[in-house]
Amino acid sequence: MGKLEGLEAVRKKPGMYIGGTDERALHHCVSEVLDNSVDEHLAGHCSRIEVNIHVDGSISIRDNGRGIPVDIHPQYGIPGVEMVLTTLHSGGKYGQGGYKFSGGTHGVGAKCVNAVSEWFEVEVSRGGAVHHMKFERGKTVKKLEVIGKASGTGTYITFKPDPEIFKETTVFVSSRIAQRLRELAFLNSGLEIIFTDERPADPKPEKYLYKDGVSEFVKQLNQGKSALHPNPVRITKETQAQLDDKPIEIHCEVVLQYNDTYNDQVLCYTNTIHNPDGGTHLSGFRSALTRAINQFSKANNLLKDKDPQITGDDVREGLAAVISIKHSDPKFESQTKVKLLSPEVESIVGSSTYEGLMMYFETNPGIAKRFVDKALNAARAREAARKARETIRKGVLSGGSLPGKLADCSERDPALTELYIVEGDSAGGSAKQGRDRRFQAILPLKGKVLNVEKARLDKILSNDEIRTLITAIGAGIGEGGDSTGGFNPEKVRYHKIIIMTDADVDGSHIRTLLLTFLYRQMKGLFDRGYVYIAQPPLYKIKRKKREQYVDNDDQLNRILLELGSEDIVLQRVSDQYIFDPAQIEQIVENLAVLEKLGGGVTRYGASLGEYLDQQDPATHALPRYVARIREGNKETHEFLRDEHARADFLARHHLNADLTEQVEPGSETPEKKFGPVKRITIHEIFESTEMAKLLNALARTGLDVANFTTEADKPRYTITENAGQKSEIKKRARQPA
Repeated sequence: MGKLEGLEAVRKKPGMYIGGTDERALHHCVSEVLDNSVDEHLAGHCSRIEVNIHVDGSISIRDNGRGIPVDIHPQYGIPGVEMVLTTLHSGGKYGQGGYKFSGGTHGVGAKCVNAVSEWFEVEVSRGGAVHHMKFERGKTVKKLEVIGKASGTGTYITFKPDPEIFKETTVFVSSRIAQRLRELAFLNSGLEIIFTDERPADPKPEKYLYKDGVSEFVKQLNQGKSALHPNPVRITKETQAQLDDKPIEIHCEVVLQYNDTYNDQVLCYTNTIHNPDGGTHLSGFRSALTRAINQFSKANNLLKDKDPQITGDDVREGLAAVISIKHSDPKFESQTKVKLLSPEVESIVGSSTYEGLMMYFETNPGIAKRFVDKALNAARAREAARKARETIRKGVLSGGSLPGKLADCSERDPALTELYIVEGDSAGGSAKQGRDRRFQAILPLKGKVLNVEKARLDKILSNDEIRTLITAIGAGIGEGGDSTGGFNPEKVRYHKIIIMTDADVDGSHIRTLLLTFLYRQMKGLFDRGYVYIAQPPLYKIKRKKREQYVDNDDQLNRILLELGSEDIVLQRVSDQYIFDPAQIEQIVENLAVLEKLGGGVTRYGASLGEYLDQQDPATHALPRYVARIREGNKETHEFLRDEHARADFLARHHLNADLTEQVEPGSETPEKKFGPVKRITIHEIFESTEMAKLLNALARTGLDVANFTTEADKPRYTITENAGQKSEIKKRARQPA
């Protein structure tokens, strides 16, 4: 089975395929599946994508594209969908070129996600039928089967990240996914994306749909800033060329708008995939922008003899831009696509940007002059900053003199030293008393540091607190390296720079200003992991002689459970079995998680107790679906164990399998038109797998997990507290509201 060996390779070396096993790689999995839906949109077949994070930590992505092919592949003898999800380097983008433009050029995206998922399910609506298939850790556990009729076409994928692979975290960050979805909606005008995070008690769907696409994206980048011109400059070009004796097609869209700040933000995309490290499209754009502004300034005699030459850094000051390339055969640095390498893109983006800007400048000379003025002011400030930086370098830095307020440490090896940046002289005094002077240095800063987002470098260097910080760290600032007084990481005096501010609004503001300064002027500190934040604990727990500080709510809940089970005796009445404290702690913790996951059932109006009573007596497996039937004011529920039970229910009610809410045929007949209409929705209970695991864990502790809704005649358990108070438990679990 060569095709499965490939996915086992993904599990052994996930870094090669998804870029690691950390939080970034976890979210990259979502992008890999999303990109397939976006590719359908780029091909003109998909107008809507729905993304849902479920209570159990799994995530679903549904589109209304053509659906993954389900026909038997002539070479492999398996359905197309199984090949696409289990065989590396296969699919519509690999080899046969089923897509003109695609982000997933390597043909490894969705199958890599399958390999690193605890479970992975796919439903394909195609050819009038809904097909279903299930995998666990990349291996097929349920073969492709038809589970009902389809009303349209599309692909519906759900997966749960495998904690064996993602040891750091398997929790999706809602804001991170929302940002990516908003980005995709901007880059694909007319594509509607609906996002729902079901984990909060009251989930609210978010909708992203942008008519003006990339232009709206650039306007959003400039939100909260003053734009130098009201409408962004938009340049588009379509090119067809020959590359290695085969035809390629490239669509280029560049949108830019200047604002009144001093930093630039240029975002690059290839086939809607973000390339954070830029690449050939970025270098082509940068050189064209510099050339166009210099050309216009010379042609209109806007530069005086004493003015400095306008450089690339100068024309980027205050620039917000998005470069979006659609390429039929792009080349990337790696599977994670952080950098575009296609050499032909540089000249295409460069020529289209230069020609587009020169044409825009001819028709908008007033705005073009603003561009030149902005760049010229930046050039003058750059010269002033260079002189100021040179003064600092030749002065305190080269002389070895350190700021008077710095309480330095005695250790001279930077790898062993720590610098604490504290808020004010009083905090500095306290920190000095509590430090270990051998390796811990203290630098108190007075007041709020200058906001470097709103200041040029020459003004930054004239600020006393900033100069003190630069001198203490000892590595210079800005680009250019040691020869020009720029940042040199080899000269950093401390390999741990710890920002320690008060746990209030002012402290948070000062921390943000310091981080902004370090990121803008000493980015190498972050690249090497030298910057830290001192985080005060959130809670202090005190009970009897025990005192403990707690960092977060999860820790707090665990400790409270531990403390709560210390002085309690839980006894089973039937055989007088007494549970030990560790078992009680596990029981309480598992019941709490079970109730939390139960939100995935109760939000559809069903009873959690009734649902849990549907468990398989031997395996504790739970139904995967709940059918919600509403007729007038009356509502009933029917639990459906698996895909076969769902298919039978759908056939019984003559319903389609891929619609959320449906009216049962016949409930709107003429003789019933004044009566209530029967509306039916079928909801998948994604949390069923995790809930079954919890029931198994509870059963292993000796707790009886059957009959959650039945009240017994006699008590089944007794709880005795330390004070001697005794309680009886008849019901297995309290009924949820």
